[in-house]
Amino acid sequence: MNLRQLEILRAVIRHRTTVAAADELALSQPAVSNALKTMEAQAGFALFERVNNRLFPTAEAMALYKESEAIFALHAKLENRVRDLRENRSGHLAIVATPPLAYSIIPSALSGFLRRRPETRVFFDVRRYEGIIEGVLSRVAELGFALGLTHHPGIAHEVVHTGEMVCVVPPQHPLADRPVISASDLSGLPFIGLERGTRLGEAVRDSFARAGAPFRPTVEVRYCNTACVLAAASVGAAVVDPFSPRQNGGSGLVVRPFTPTTQAVAYMLWSEAEPLSRLAKAFLNEVRKESALLERTAPHQQHGAESK
Repeated sequence: MNLRQLEILRAVIRHRTTVAAADELALSQPAVSNALKTMEAQAGFALFERVNNRLFPTAEAMALYKESEAIFALHAKLENRVRDLRENRSGHLAIVATPPLAYSIIPSALSGFLRRRPETRVFFDVRRYEGIIEGVLSRVAELGFALGLTHHPGIAHEVVHTGEMVCVVPPQHPLADRPVISASDLSGLPFIGLERGTRLGEAVRDSFARAGAPFRPTVEVRYCNTACVLAAASVGAAVVDPFSPRQNGGSGLVVRPFTPTTQAVAYMLWSEAEPLSRLAKAFLNEVRKESALLERTAPHQQHGAESK
């Protein structure tokens, strides 16, 4: 007895007439009657007793009905699984990101992504740039997000956002009223620099060199988020990526454009070895949406706590 025959048997048991069973299954009444005759011939025993144009299941038919419950429950579960996969509502996604993106654009994208996919499970890790590359190449993570990129064989990429480095100062800072802060303006003032040898650290040093301004940090840190925390505590000014000042509502920082212009480009990365899953593609679309929103509310258009 195949699955379709069992389905017909169950429908007839529920409705007690071939007409009603045929309506439920979108079949003709003769098709249902013929299927019952075939099933009884194959089984070698009667499945229904016919009384006044109604069909009453035999004990044998009810035994089949009960035994088939597990089959149809599994079938329903499988159909739900197919639907979830089709609509990208379940599964597992692993992503890694450097701190500026991990604490800004990624959380917002994850919020909308998971709200529509409550059955999806995500692994999310925050790493330095080298850890992002390693994670993607080793397939520990399907997607990586980083600021800046050099060519790496086997890694595909897409620009998710192109911004510019900004200068952050506390509201009482002597440069807080400047519409634009230059490298020369920072000369002789307490300054928080980014670690030498890091991608953003070298970019800031290069911008000072282009301006002919001395680069003498009072404090040197690894991450832009750390620089923002120190700047908010009045340790000094800092030049950071456009994402980090957005964390924690800006923490009272004044954010100003910085010259000379220093680009900060955010990339999405994935392995060329395997095609992206449907879930990964769906998450990339969420990140693109957040990027578009970020374009409309760029940090250089905000004044941190002053705008609140």
